[in-house]
Amino acid sequence: MNLLLFSQQTLSKANTLEVHGRQYHHLRDVLNVTVGSKVRVGAIGGQIGCAQVLAIDDSSAMLRVKLDSQPPPPLPLTLVLALPRPKMMRRVIQTVASLGVKEIHLINSYRVDKSYWQTPWLEPESLREQCLLGLEQSGDTQLPEIHLHKRFKPFVEDELPAIASGTKPLVAHPYNAAPCPVSLTEPTTLAVGPEGGFISYEIDKLVACGFQPVTLGARIQSVETAIPVLIARLFTAV
Repeated sequence: MNLLLFSQQTLSKANTLEVHGRQYHHLRDVLNVTVGSKVRVGAIGGQIGCAQVLAIDDSSAMLRVKLDSQPPPPLPLTLVLALPRPKMMRRVIQTVASLGVKEIHLINSYRVDKSYWQTPWLEPESLREQCLLGLEQSGDTQLPEIHLHKRFKPFVEDELPAIASGTKPLVAHPYNAAPCPVSLTEPTTLAVGPEGGFISYEIDKLVACGFQPVTLGARIQSVETAIPVLIARLFTAV
């Protein structure tokens, strides 16, 4: 945890913050804070700053907070991702949140198992928790927006054109594709398929929507490896 995140509503008028639970145990057991120690903090959706430990006991810590700087700028990237299996999805959400992606569309695909949509990890609070873990890692405060789309064809035909409008639309695909571009500065929409990739029908639909297939080369990567590699290649400032 490189940034202790808190809800603005939990900050007192005297700018003090009481910390419990997971974050408290991290302060005590990992950072080994004592009275007088300083830690980096951030208000969810707001500024970043520093907090001094005023008191700490067996169940909580009291901090005095000062916020004075802005979070890192977001990536100009919208991620369209075929829903991964639940355990991988948690890691992927943390990763893309830590990299600065602020709009994520989880979509259905032929190779997405129907059972994936039943996982409790898709509940709003569970998704929020994974995003917060990613933001804590990278020192960011701005939560991504995550949208769920359970039907591929209606999403691509009816919603995706507006989502991708004004951006550079790319789809990761290992076959008959151009090399992935590098060092983009323009807004980009990136579609990434499931393990095994999008089927031909889905690629054709995305191409008809204006998406250009791009590849990382001859080596085929897993989804959770390919996504950070693609983002780092597309935006070298990550």
